[in-house]
Amino acid sequence: MAIGLGIKAIQDGYKVAFISMGELIHTLKTEEMTRKSKLRLKRIREANLVILDDLMFVAMDGREANLLFHLINDLYNQSSIILTSNKGPGDWGELLGDPALTAAILDRLIHRSEVIQLGGESYRMKHRQTLFKQDT
Repeated sequence: MAIGLGIKAIQDGYKVAFISMGELIHTLKTEEMTRKSKLRLKRIREANLVILDDLMFVAMDGREANLLFHLINDLYNQSSIILTSNKGPGDWGELLGDPALTAAILDRLIHRSEVIQLGGESYRMKHRQTLFKQDT
């Protein structure tokens, strides 16, 4: 769904950036060291729509959480953000390790937002059920 919205935004002339959480954390941590990371973050900060995939998939240390907060703060009020996550906002505090920082990130992300929760079977697994069927 997020990719589909991103494609539609591109077709309508908007600048869109897509990045997975793992890539984003690496890019944020190396921004001051590599030209590639600087350019990537410049594109993200200039995008009209930023899609962050698999947010909160893995726990972050304090520095990583702080870098994420600063990026979200930079994007707040100037870009639209779509994020995907297998974790609900109630679980983010544990993954970020700092309740105050978690509240600040959520405050910016949830303000003027739409939250869509999907349930049911995994779309990916649904198409691979033959791997798990037992022979009779």
